[in-house]
Amino acid sequence: MRVADVQAFPISVRIPADRQNTIGIGKLAKRDAVLVKVTTASGIVGWGEAHHGRNPGAVANIINNTMRALVVGMDATNVGAIWTKVYKAQVASHGMGAGSVIALSGVDMALWDVRGKAVGWPVYKLLGGARKAIPAYAGGGGALGFNEPSKLVDEVSRLKESGFRAVKLRIGDRVDRDLARIEAVRKAYPDMTILTDANAAYTLDDARRAMPALADLDVSWLEEPFPGTDLRSYKVASTFSSTPLALGENLYTRFEVTGHIEQGSVRILQPDVGKAGGFTEIMRIAAVASAWNVAIHPHGGVTGLDLAAGIHVLASIDNGGFFESSEGYNPLREGPFKQAPYELDKDGCVYPLDTPGIGLDVDEAFIAANPVIEGPGFV
Repeated sequence: MRVADVQAFPISVRIPADRQNTIGIGKLAKRDAVLVKVTTASGIVGWGEAHHGRNPGAVANIINNTMRALVVGMDATNVGAIWTKVYKAQVASHGMGAGSVIALSGVDMALWDVRGKAVGWPVYKLLGGARKAIPAYAGGGGALGFNEPSKLVDEVSRLKESGFRAVKLRIGDRVDRDLARIEAVRKAYPDMTILTDANAAYTLDDARRAMPALADLDVSWLEEPFPGTDLRSYKVASTFSSTPLALGENLYTRFEVTGHIEQGSVRILQPDVGKAGGFTEIMRIAAVASAWNVAIHPHGGVTGLDLAAGIHVLASIDNGGFFESSEGYNPLREGPFKQAPYELDKDGCVYPLDTPGIGLDVDEAFIAANPVIEGPGFV
């Protein structure tokens, strides 16, 4: 079970102009991902996803150029030792923290896939969980953006018909336009669970204006009004209304999350398996959050690997919440795989895959046909 090789593959697909969605960080022009392949000496292959970080080539280079040398030769089942070795060597010093954690996330995820395949268990069983229904919301960067209210209502209608009972609307445009969109959806669907995500585009003044109205509209959370590093703004904004504040997709490891938990201003955490440190670290984050009665609603990744990984986590923790689906135009959700990463049932829920490891077979021909496209993903 020694690690024989580690390879990272950055891939991209362009988004057609008529399918590009606009959110608080711009218009989505392409989808990027980094798939990570770990091969053991005994021939077991595990796959993971490292978030692209808007720099897929750079993330892949971290893995291929330096992280591979740290991991090859180690016991693939000893994920804790591998995580600690890489963390000390590449994260704890020398200023490459976030990029190295993202890269490590993909390697760690692939190692857990190896472990599951080695013993014939799905990851959720390795994590101590059970197969159960996980409530899902329609999200992802390709859906529910800055449309006209009537068009947004139509989009929510289609999602509702497909089974969703919760949706996440993108805000961070202009407060009056943001509220107009939410009001339209709330009027059309009074029983729909509505979540919002500002993609760090709000100022404190924006939040002061918006949050009382969000409470009146029964919005279940306001996600990332500010950058995750701005602890003071979250503390101040938590006094503006009863609407819970959420964040976490852009925080890395339990060390960055702990300050928000202890401050008490954030009631919902959204770490990403493919960004925050892999399965090994997200379970630590969930344990810390559980001690403070903070819920975990994992951020959804780009491809089916990270999405399926989030469901495995939710099936294994005591403070789990929603699964974030990836709606809109996203050829990378299912394209690189030979099966779907999840299916939505009539009650708006998903279930973890029940085959060994994460549960997805990777089509390497798809990887070869979709090499990385350099340049920003948002324009």
